[in-house]
Parts: sequence; structure tokens; C-alpha cells
Amino acid sequence: EVQLQASGGGWVQAGGSLRLSCVTSGFTFDEYAVGWFRQAPGRQHEGISCISSADRSTYYADSVKGRFTISRDNSKSTLYLQMNSLRPEDTAFYYCAARETSDSRRFYLKPQEYDYWGQGTLVTVSS
Repeated sequence: EVQLQASGGGWVQAGGSLRLSCVTSGFTFDEYAVGWFRQAPGRQHEGISCISSADRSTYYADSVKGRFTISRDNSKSTLYLQMNSLRPEDTAFYYCAARETSDSRRFYLKPQEYDYWGQGTLVTVSS
């Protein structure tokens, strides 16, 4: 059974930091590109960061560039998102996602390109 378990969300004041984790199981993690998406109330899913299966290529949305860092530990089948300098507009549910890929350097930006999703973890940033 494929599972993606996101954790690490919580409440933080503006300017603070959080580290999200996504522990996966049920598939060969290093054969999958992975990413983080978020959804604020009343808004669509936003792809904020993704990383190729071989950890060579990364993408950041302009809204988080320079503040968030995506990483993966293939030995632990785990994806991370370090979030610094958090802002109230970062408040959202954060989801991890994974998709199988034969191109170890490719990452994927669109939600419909992903096969598996975690349950989401809520990040609340107060001003």
C-alpha cells in the first residue's frame, strides 16, 4: 500500500520557521519525483516546490523562492521542506506528492502529473 505521511505543520509567528517531512512507503522512493503543494481556503492547489528523483533538479515557485528549501533522503524514503521567513500568506494546508519517472533529472509542476498524495499538514502563520 502506498502511503505518504506529511507532518511538521503548526502555528508560527511571521518570520519563524517550520520543517515539513513526508515519510513515504509502498513504492521505490528513488524512482519517483516528489513535490510540495499547498492549498489555502478558497484557493486552488499551488505547486510550491518539487525535486527530481535523483536530487539533481529543483523548482521553487516565486512566492517561496529564497525562503523554502526542498530536499529528499532516498535512504529514508522521506521528503522535506524547510520553510524560513514565514509570512501570513504562507498559511495553508501543505501536501506532498509523488510520481514515478524514468527521467532522474526531471521534476513536475502540475498537480495532475502526480500519482500519489499525502493527507496534508496545516501551517498557520500569524502576523
